[in-house]
Amino acid sequence: MTPLEILQRVAAQQDGMVTTSQALAAGLTRGQIRQLCRSGRWGRLARGCFAPVGAAADSGHDRFAPGSAAFDPVRRRGLIRAAVTSLGTGAFAVLDTALELHGIAGLRRTSAIHVSVPADQPRSQRRGDPRAVVHQLTTVPGDIVDVAGIRATSPLRTVVDVALREDRYPAVCVLESALNRGFVTVEQLAAVPALVRGRRGAVAARSYVREADGRAQSPLETRSRLRCVDGGVSPDALQLVVRDQDGHLIAVGDLGWRSARLIAEADGEGPHGTPEALFADRRRQNRLVNAGWRVLRFTWADTLRPDYIPWSVREALTTPPPRRASTQGW
Repeated sequence: MTPLEILQRVAAQQDGMVTTSQALAAGLTRGQIRQLCRSGRWGRLARGCFAPVGAAADSGHDRFAPGSAAFDPVRRRGLIRAAVTSLGTGAFAVLDTALELHGIAGLRRTSAIHVSVPADQPRSQRRGDPRAVVHQLTTVPGDIVDVAGIRATSPLRTVVDVALREDRYPAVCVLESALNRGFVTVEQLAAVPALVRGRRGAVAARSYVREADGRAQSPLETRSRLRCVDGGVSPDALQLVVRDQDGHLIAVGDLGWRSARLIAEADGEGPHGTPEALFADRRRQNRLVNAGWRVLRFTWADTLRPDYIPWSVREALTTPPPRRASTQGW
């Protein structure tokens, strides 16, 4: 097997990335590595880290950011792996990037890669990766975990760090996503006030933790609920189960006001963006309407307007619902 074949196999186990030391161990020289990069056969990901396929290593800031047309999760992990690897054995992914690795939603994804070096290690003055944002966070045992071979802060440490730095809406979205997806528990969040004591942003972070509810299934649901709370029309139920008189399930509403027989749905592009999902939503809404419920539907753009969602809910609440005592929701 040739050195290039060996390195292709290594790259397949490392999200498409190999290091200089691995290339030298496989039998290449430094001159050959430089020639591979110059010819475009290899692409440079970060200092000492390469992609054996040049197209996988575009150094642009936006091409492989989540949400871009060219986004590929494996290539993105390769970029993150390279950024962490290039900063030495003590480096680890933090903040937005650690959230991304764990699969916790709530923040707008960008091409930036947030990496920390140990607090007692001098920061490198050489820019190895234009995407990398280098921090120096102090950690304690248990704060660092392995995520598919990449060192990163644990889910709990990550959401704590984010809550200390972000505004209320994105912070609560992150906390609720972590709860809903089982990355942190209610008991762990209860310990957050002690974990953040004395840190900058602690007062706000404690209030965000008190608001977090693990029943929210998406950041859009979280934002819709917070708009209702801020507008004085808080829902009295989340994930409201509605059944017919025979006990058969009609629907589960994202936000609910039982006495008004009102449900609000958060329509995200992902779960509601396909034709099949659209048809299913219509059928479900028809069943709810026939059972005497009213349905409001909100999008991400609606949550950007502080007044729209609470106004819509308030208008619906002031209109008496149809009387159908035979259908129950609980």
